[in-house]
Amino acid sequence: MIKCIAIDMDGTLLNTEHQITEENIDAIKKAQAQGVEVVIATGRSYPEAIYILKEAGITCSVICVNGAEVRSPDGEITDFTPLDKQVGKKALELLENSGMYVEVFTNKGVFTVDIEQGVEIFKNFISQSHKEEDVERIEAILQERVDFIHTVDSFEMIFEDPSFYIYKLLAFSFERNVITKAEHALSDLHGIALSSSGPENLEINGVEAQKGIALDAFTKEKGISLMDTMAIGDNYNDLSMFQRVGRAVAMGNADEEIKGQCHFVTLTNEESGVAKAIMDALK
Repeated sequence: MIKCIAIDMDGTLLNTEHQITEENIDAIKKAQAQGVEVVIATGRSYPEAIYILKEAGITCSVICVNGAEVRSPDGEITDFTPLDKQVGKKALELLENSGMYVEVFTNKGVFTVDIEQGVEIFKNFISQSHKEEDVERIEAILQERVDFIHTVDSFEMIFEDPSFYIYKLLAFSFERNVITKAEHALSDLHGIALSSSGPENLEINGVEAQKGIALDAFTKEKGISLMDTMAIGDNYNDLSMFQRVGRAVAMGNADEEIKGQCHFVTLTNEESGVAKAIMDALK
């Protein structure tokens, strides 16, 4: 019997419009009404995640920034696992030298040194999954993302100020050779967990800040076995959950490699695949 459900956001719970369908909302609330613990497990920062959940009327715990921070349903930080700053500084240097655009996720928000480059990257990314006539919606999604990013002259202050904790480095490029170069450069760096939430990005967390590790600790605290836990996701930063739970479900829009490491494959995020996975599990 499934007692806990962990759900990824982008490409999973959210459709391409960055919205949660009514079917997904209803299924989550039905699971909660039956006593199932629902937790969102996302690469997003807490502010980026919670405003969408609140808009949908969903109240639950949130595993943020790939497991670097865990929040209770009322928003209290219950656990956090930052990236060692010296390791993070070296990773940042390698990413920038490889030619990738980088954002730094911290306990005080998300930071960039080049917001214009970030805007251009996200505009290209969003445009790929929308029709030309959806320009207004594209701009809205873009603005939604930019609203959570702070611009600084240099990342140096973040790494030097002890009040800042580094949760994650998020790096983007649409050039495969640039990403490959960065991956190779990072391969010898110890103390990091390297993952991805899409073909155009790399995510660098502390080695203990992974969704699966955070979910393991979360279920233990709740007295729930991982064998009684279901994880639903679509990408490589979800693998650490899939490898631990008793019921791993890949979205229909996931890569074949991801699907191959799961017990089940549900519908796509455009078809409310999360709802189907939940209802199948509750039967």
